[in-house]
Amino acid sequence: MTPEHRTIVITGASDGIGAAAAAQLSASGHRIVVVGRSPEKTRATADAVRADASFTADFADLDQVRRLAADLREACPRIDVLANNAGGVFPRRTRSVDGLPLTMQVNHLAPFLLTHELLDVLLASRAAVVNTASMAAMAGHVLPGDLDGVGPTRPGFAYSNAKLSNIIFTRGLHRRYSGRGLAAVAFHPGVVATSFGSTVGGATALWYASGLGRRFMISAEQGGANLAHFAAGTPGLDWTSGEFYDDHWQVARVPRQAGDDRVIDGHWNLSARLVGVQP
Repeated sequence: MTPEHRTIVITGASDGIGAAAAAQLSASGHRIVVVGRSPEKTRATADAVRADASFTADFADLDQVRRLAADLREACPRIDVLANNAGGVFPRRTRSVDGLPLTMQVNHLAPFLLTHELLDVLLASRAAVVNTASMAAMAGHVLPGDLDGVGPTRPGFAYSNAKLSNIIFTRGLHRRYSGRGLAAVAFHPGVVATSFGSTVGGATALWYASGLGRRFMISAEQGGANLAHFAAGTPGLDWTSGEFYDDHWQVARVPRQAGDDRVIDGHWNLSARLVGVQP
């Protein structure tokens, strides 16, 4: 990819850092496609940032992800950047309509499926995949049961495992497709003062809602600038494919599992089986 204006698809773009990044990237002249869960909020964001197109999909339903991929393929013959930014943390034991743990599905399995369904377009475009991860991944540990809901169910554990999955997926994309021109990166956007965590209840929701907690957080615009940095950046110049970056744009240490090729391959194969695609 070169620094000219790009077609950038951003999921989780109806509010928070996704909407902020969409506005910043659009102001820089890039062609923006916004994806969100709420039709009303997504349409409002698309209008505000003058997006080229907008689509809605609930990542809690994999059929909606498949339809989204089909719509994107029709609307975007070229995709220069796919920003897998949608995410969230949900109450324990909450499952999707597909019978999978909701936190893992929304944060990892749905983006895995979307990327897979768009892979030929991404390869033809020599695109970049930008995955919004988190430093919470440092507390994660992925086992087969962590993906299908047999493992730990506390919201914090589930979120850490999902964010570790984002980094492992990034490594897998790099290992499999960097030789064919696809770049992939994961990054920590910072601890952002948004509605994130409001649905999980308990200490997490209280912390995000409290004035004290928000004193230690950055704004959605600052978090969005971190996403925009990687979406607008040039792989090999501004960032290195396969790496995980902190919110200061520095390469961060990754959990041991993210550096283990056997874990990366096994994680890829299991993710593919759970979403019903060929590995």
